[in-house]
Amino acid sequence: MHKAIIGLGAALFLVSLLAGPAAAAGPPAIRIGVVLPLSGPHVKFGEIEKNSFLLAEEEINAAGGINGKRVQLLFEDDGSRFERGRAAAEKLVTRDQVVALTGGYSSPVAFAVASLAQKRRVPFLVTTGSADEITEQGWEYVFRLNPPVSEYARALIDFLQEVVKPTRVAVIYEDSLFGQSGSREFIDEALEKGWKIVLNAGYAPGAADFKPLLSKARAARADLVYLVSYVNEAARFMLQAREVDFSPRLFTGAAAGLTLPEFSRLAGEAAENVVSASLWTPHVPYPGAREYAERYRKKFGHATEYHGAEAYASVQVLADALKRARDLTPEAIREALVKTNLMTAFGPVKFTSYGNKRQQNSLPTYAVQWQQGTLETIWPAPMATKPYIYPLPARKK
Repeated sequence: MHKAIIGLGAALFLVSLLAGPAAAAGPPAIRIGVVLPLSGPHVKFGEIEKNSFLLAEEEINAAGGINGKRVQLLFEDDGSRFERGRAAAEKLVTRDQVVALTGGYSSPVAFAVASLAQKRRVPFLVTTGSADEITEQGWEYVFRLNPPVSEYARALIDFLQEVVKPTRVAVIYEDSLFGQSGSREFIDEALEKGWKIVLNAGYAPGAADFKPLLSKARAARADLVYLVSYVNEAARFMLQAREVDFSPRLFTGAAAGLTLPEFSRLAGEAAENVVSASLWTPHVPYPGAREYAERYRKKFGHATEYHGAEAYASVQVLADALKRARDLTPEAIREALVKTNLMTAFGPVKFTSYGNKRQQNSLPTYAVQWQQGTLETIWPAPMATKPYIYPLPARKK
């Protein structure tokens, strides 16, 4: 018996030694759930956003965390599918007990996560999913950092109107929440400007053959092609435009796939001089924007872009709300988010309601152009890093 007691005491002592570092680590971390496409066709977007989430997490914890508590981001892969995204959010809320959700790259995934967050009454800060419908459901637990896709093309349309002056426009878009919403709003703007829409056509997500649509655009004598697409399809589209020898006055589009470094890598010379809307560049006049871009490049070995800036700012916004919340209950965090008025590396964040939208942030946009493999800001003129190239030089055969 005496030996057993001694043995038990020794075992307990050993356990206490092993548990010592954990006990010394302080209060438990504040868990935030992040749903991202870490596999599937949108994985490149997921990677750049995850890197940025981790960079922000590291910086916030190095600065003391949230009122002395460490932030812990828990990542779940949505596989680029909305049903998997909803299941991932369910796991984060019910099993991992996160206090809030963020992420949501594609609009179908963001919509599914938003629906789940509202049902479970857990705050969800949408990072990227941009279909207008996401903030038009009256959901009180859903907030969106980025502008809706209907607002992406503001600066781009000004550039087109003042510089390009198109007359015959082809609009080609992914037939999804994102593509439908973005194309619809662009067409409304184009018609107001007096531009003629000669082609309005969607394609199935993941499409591989764009030659029939390109042939239709050429037959319609389109002098401007406006593309709403993710990166793999956007690159295929531009490569196939060369194959069928279709050269309108300008190819342009609604950000997304056209601004990712992967687009230039995949499309090569076919990406040259393509103009796109963008929500952010490293040269925007926001405190911390340039520093974020430099830290990202140094840590991960390649450039970031607006999707990464959205992710980085999402953590800034949630950290700010958590610091101000009276406690860590969902309702207290929601109330703190409602009162957000913060300058981030992505720009000012203040959630307002306008039109049919609720708890939606609104920001200026930019026009960018691929020039010699680099994405340059070309509009508004005071923000330009390089002069725009237009009219375009003759294309090499």
